[in-house]
Amino acid sequence: MNRTPAEDRVHWERTADRLLLAVRRYGSEDHALVQLPGVPSHNGVHSDGLEGFARTFLLAGFRLAGAGGEDPHDLAGWYAAGLAAGTDPDNPARWPTFAERNQAKVEAASIALALHETRPWIWDRLTDRVKQQVLDWLAPMVGDPMPGNNWIWFQGVTEAFARTVGGDWRQQDLDRVIGLTDGWYAGEGWYSDGLTGGERRNFDHYNGWAMHLYPLWFCRILGDAAPGGLLDRYRERLRRFLEDQRLLVGANGSPLIQGRSLTYRHAALAPLWTGALFDATPLAPGETRAIASRMLDHFTGHGATDAGGLLTLGWHRPFRGILQVYSGPASPYWASKGFIGLALPPDHPVWTEEETPLAVEQGDFHRTLTAPGWLVSGTAADGVVRVVNHGGDHTDRARPHGDDPCYARLAYSTHTAPETPGDPTVAGGSADADPLDNAVVLLDAEGRASHRRPATTISFADTTAVSRSRAHWLTDATWNSFGGPDVRYTLGPWITVGSALRGSVEVRAVRVDPAAGESGPGHVLRVGDWALPVDADFTDGGTGRVDGADGLVSAVVGAYGLPRTSVVPGSDSNAFGAASATPVVATDGPVTHGAVHAALVHLGGTAPTALPEVTTGEKDGTLLVDVAWPDGTRDTLRLPAPDPSYDPWKDRHRA
Repeated sequence: MNRTPAEDRVHWERTADRLLLAVRRYGSEDHALVQLPGVPSHNGVHSDGLEGFARTFLLAGFRLAGAGGEDPHDLAGWYAAGLAAGTDPDNPARWPTFAERNQAKVEAASIALALHETRPWIWDRLTDRVKQQVLDWLAPMVGDPMPGNNWIWFQGVTEAFARTVGGDWRQQDLDRVIGLTDGWYAGEGWYSDGLTGGERRNFDHYNGWAMHLYPLWFCRILGDAAPGGLLDRYRERLRRFLEDQRLLVGANGSPLIQGRSLTYRHAALAPLWTGALFDATPLAPGETRAIASRMLDHFTGHGATDAGGLLTLGWHRPFRGILQVYSGPASPYWASKGFIGLALPPDHPVWTEEETPLAVEQGDFHRTLTAPGWLVSGTAADGVVRVVNHGGDHTDRARPHGDDPCYARLAYSTHTAPETPGDPTVAGGSADADPLDNAVVLLDAEGRASHRRPATTISFADTTAVSRSRAHWLTDATWNSFGGPDVRYTLGPWITVGSALRGSVEVRAVRVDPAAGESGPGHVLRVGDWALPVDADFTDGGTGRVDGADGLVSAVVGAYGLPRTSVVPGSDSNAFGAASATPVVATDGPVTHGAVHAALVHLGGTAPTALPEVTTGEKDGTLLVDVAWPDGTRDTLRLPAPDPSYDPWKDRHRA
């Protein structure tokens, strides 16, 4: 990188300009729609065109605001023309109304934010007729019973903006938005993106790029009209979250690869920049820009844009396996939120102070994130940050679900992607029929892997965590981020998994217990390691180790009761490359119920030089797994037996 602070600002501005100019050739003649090439979302091409306008307008808004209206590319004129045409009810190419497409509510929030940030250069210069058209288009948001997740804030910021310019708004709506948001706050800076089954189980990047961003912008738009104390409450929550988020960025600049909407990429920077803008950050200005610029360079250097300068649907490459049904050609432009820093003036300290090393470059660390249920370990030698997941999995515990690889896996990192076979935007195309990497599964007689969701946290401590799930096999393993269809299934035993995490190694201990009334053949227990991209000529050496094409090493050792070692290849199932491979260990026959099975799971820049020693015991029916780490520290995992009579799904659809 090696850019001076002044050069860095210029680099960001030029990157924003290239993105904005690249989409213009796909704009309609009147600029109302930006119809980018590619497979349409399930909302249709018309809605996708509005999305293209709104999301790039947001980027233009930040660009203009920070430049004080200096506008060599006539961004203000281009988007003002689109506003006039898109809201003209007599225009055949007008924007879809909220009644016609729910997605229009999402895009309304981006339009409202951009209009607020560019008010002197766009809104104030619109004719009265066009202003009224815009307000008429926004007006049906008032009283809308928005879904109970981050969508409520599309209503909040839209009505806040309308209130400041003489449009329609309703106090009851704003009160509801504020009240629901407080109810979703899980503490320590973390929001659940709504409730699932009445519980806070939805933790992902929406915590940062929605649940922290919109409340603060709501206060910014309303100014003195914002409820007393609200701004300080939101600032304090964001400040606490950023203490954790600064740890969840690898030395390569990548955010954690977990959750839905990953194709938004550097939108993950939104809370960092928002913290700087609202004086709500514990980070030094140089650390904020270091994370931001490292992430921007990470994506621009790994194929986030195509030859024509358009953001692609994927991560490092065009890849449909990490998409959702709502993903369309313009969806990646929520990455505009990653450019909030441009709204800060050039003389702000984030643009003048020298960068500082990232947290993972300063030394090894581990952290326990109680709200999402994550154990975190960062290692300076390879710059990798790992998360072991025994918390929320974005599902209702009232019924079994197919495993969404971006929520149901036991571990995620800044340097690896879960195996995501198929195309989730196509009906039936998202079947995770064989949960593999970072999955503890039982294989049935046909070799099908069981699913995990929903899981329940049993215990959570400094470096250890335990969770439990009921093995199940679905007749239709199609998944989505919101649980997937309610289909028939076959139930199996209870699987209790415990993790002890230090450095690059996780001790993953398992006990399997029969459930009430269960019968049938035994099952093979399989434990999956990290998936890595590999070269096309990769061959399995039978060592339980994969040397990835990216220089990382994934290795697994069966420490107790898991003697079989192999590597499972993947084809076009990983966001990092066309070929991938996952080491696994398994039992040599049906799993023994009520016994300890343990694996040592490693991800790092080299193979581990020393592994922990594992011993087992039992006390009052609880299996004890003692871990002696090479540095002399010790952990104990406690795997209790489930209640044999507990059957929460006895009235559900069984196969």
